[in-house]
Amino acid sequence: MKRPTDTAAGIDLGPEFERFSQRNDIFTRAFWDPAVRSARTDAFFASYRMEAAPRRGDGFTQRDFALRNASWLISDLVSNRGGDSGRREGFQAAIDNDTPVADTAVPVDDPAAMSAEVKRIAKLFGADLCGISEMDTRFIYASAVDTRDMSARPVDLPEGITSVIVLGHAMDADLVDTYPSALAGAATGMAYSHEAAIVMQLAAYIRNLGYEATASMNDTGLVIPFALKAGLGEYARNQMVITPEFGPRLRFSKIFTTLPLAHDSPRPMGVAAFCDICTKCADACPVKALPYGPPQVGGPNISALKGARKWTSDAEKCFGFWAKLASDCAICLRVCPFNRDFSRRRDRLWLRLALSPLRRVALWLDRRRGARRKPGDWWRDARGD
Repeated sequence: MKRPTDTAAGIDLGPEFERFSQRNDIFTRAFWDPAVRSARTDAFFASYRMEAAPRRGDGFTQRDFALRNASWLISDLVSNRGGDSGRREGFQAAIDNDTPVADTAVPVDDPAAMSAEVKRIAKLFGADLCGISEMDTRFIYASAVDTRDMSARPVDLPEGITSVIVLGHAMDADLVDTYPSALAGAATGMAYSHEAAIVMQLAAYIRNLGYEATASMNDTGLVIPFALKAGLGEYARNQMVITPEFGPRLRFSKIFTTLPLAHDSPRPMGVAAFCDICTKCADACPVKALPYGPPQVGGPNISALKGARKWTSDAEKCFGFWAKLASDCAICLRVCPFNRDFSRRRDRLWLRLALSPLRRVALWLDRRRGARRKPGDWWRDARGD
């Protein structure tokens, strides 16, 4: 069951581990499972159409919803393409190839050099991070979802996939500071729209070289284990990947490919040791969906990964709060001590402290950070008031 890179990546799978069925993802359950679906969850999805957007209070005005919903536009255009065939691309199905695989393959004599080339092209297209993992079928969904009736369907991937390219897409820090609000949801939507374009372009480049490349967002498999194995960061109590460049302020996409590539190694940095003594995310969660204590096997409902020892949230409580807000909540991201601007020297010095045996000092220094910024202040700054 264990692979050589598992320990370094912080992946701990026991004999009872089972591949995850996407039908049990909390967002998919919201369409078919009476334990999750309600008038409130239906209203949550409807709020992404302006005619159904509620209007109340700072951060939840028509202007806030207008910006949030506009930020999702490119992602929505992609995900709506396959609706008639039961494929919501990027979410319940991989993104369809818009270009064929070239008849002639460019020879690859040096996989390490090709990996460097792929990372350069990823950066050119706009990715903030890029790492490469071996293909690991344990993290491919056991089944995908047919969105016409929410039934299980096979996961479609080309034969011979050997590598997974993982791309990181940074979220706007100023918007993140206003979570929870519809305004802050624009940070999520922009990251998804940007990643849709970037992952499709990079996959097209690889197909033009003569190799299979399937662009993927939230579909096909679990992206966090691949990001860990690709050396992009370390798993945290708040269920996110902490990176040394952006902390948890990222979204990830992936490309499944046959292109010969060298694989990156996991980078255990010391985040887990910091999370052992820090509970800021769990303390701040309004519905107490995040765990205290050490990592445990399993979770409170079928949306948890079976047989994996890790910090696991209560997805039903979490999504229930999202539905109440009519927008996504990322309070746990906002208050995370690693949510910093690491382009600044003082924050890089703090990071070194947090990842050292002096982590309790770093936690103490962080004690007053993470307060929510009023969405109205963001708009005033935008207008130059």
